[in-house]
Amino acid sequence: MRMICAALLALLFTAPATAPAKVIGQMVPAQPLTEARISSLPPAQRAFWTAYLRRSHAQRAADKAALAAERQRITAPPPASPPEGSTKSMPLDRPAEWYRSDEARRIADNIVTYQTPAGGWGKNQDRTAPPRRPGESYVIIEHLPKEALPDIITDDSRWAFVGTIDNDATTTELRFLARAQGAASGQSAAAYRAAFLKGVRYLLEAQYPNGGWPQIYPLQGGYHDALTYNDDAIADVVGLLMDVAARKGDYAFVPDPMARRAGLAVDRAVAVILASQVVLNGKRTGWGQQHDPLTLAPVGARNFEPASLSSSESSTLLRLLMRVPNPSPRIVAAVHDGIAWLQSVAIPDVEWAKATETQPRHLAAKPGAGAVWSRFYDLKTMRPIFGDRDKTIHDDVDDLIPERRNGYSWYGTSPASAINTYAKWAVAHPRG
Repeated sequence: MRMICAALLALLFTAPATAPAKVIGQMVPAQPLTEARISSLPPAQRAFWTAYLRRSHAQRAADKAALAAERQRITAPPPASPPEGSTKSMPLDRPAEWYRSDEARRIADNIVTYQTPAGGWGKNQDRTAPPRRPGESYVIIEHLPKEALPDIITDDSRWAFVGTIDNDATTTELRFLARAQGAASGQSAAAYRAAFLKGVRYLLEAQYPNGGWPQIYPLQGGYHDALTYNDDAIADVVGLLMDVAARKGDYAFVPDPMARRAGLAVDRAVAVILASQVVLNGKRTGWGQQHDPLTLAPVGARNFEPASLSSSESSTLLRLLMRVPNPSPRIVAAVHDGIAWLQSVAIPDVEWAKATETQPRHLAAKPGAGAVWSRFYDLKTMRPIFGDRDKTIHDDVDDLIPERRNGYSWYGTSPASAINTYAKWAVAHPRG
């Protein structure tokens, strides 16, 4: 491992200063889930995927119809979109008594009113704001960038992220409602529990036949239809469903049939996580940010996010697998091999330096520093790669335009937490 790291450092810091910028590839957009693609599957699989796709289309139509019906009943112009915010407006770490406060109740009431007819929630919204009014959009109406429009299969580019697990959406609302229902009573508690159970049903409905989840449901097209490990989306869903299945603490109120469904969903999710672990040269490595829902191959997302191995998402999935009680031999092997891959691509004695007035962010030598990892690694060479706005793929972060160089987490330290967790886990689960 030290030899690999030393070779990587040599590549990073000893290249001639006059070396020209090198484009090593072009971003290939991910394919949406379509009937045409499903028709290429083996006959035994087609029925499940076709039923899923048709259910998604029907739910999207129902969501839009529900909003249109509300707007027909009001004479004034529809209210503006909900205010922008983040999941920080739904704190999950407050003392138990805080969830009995008026402030917590206002947040929970807001969450209930913004639940989509399908059962999910939008992202990037302020849940401390007033409840949703009739005719108001369920989510922030996002004006999507031109670069995204060709990849989105939709007749309305303003109908976006209406139900998503992106940016911690839906899972955070559900965890807050679970916390709030235990501190409430009467009609409020009943409303919070009903919304929670509807939200869990939404997650179960959104799960793909193979056990994964898209970023957005009902489906929106483009890379949003991929199995989304990016920013820990699927890991957050699986972690929540693990708690639902256990029926402990905040989740003790969950009916037993739903808990059993949640447990089965977790089992299917773990199976697809194992199946999508990338094998290179006969060895299991890590995972990408997104994987094609049908082939399970890593795929790209935004213009600057190429298909690759992703160190951050891989470390989260490994920590999730280490949470599984009584892990199977396959899980044990996947964890050992995944950690070994993270260790092999670690870059010691450097830091991802902050931008200054005279220099963009850059990788700088820092003897004695802990390891960092590139966000993306090439699927063939396992060397760091970097994407730019124009869909070009580079082998040097310094080649990117300043906006992308400064505006993305090209290097990070999150895999260290998985390696630290592994040290104790491996004692109880040695390699077979």
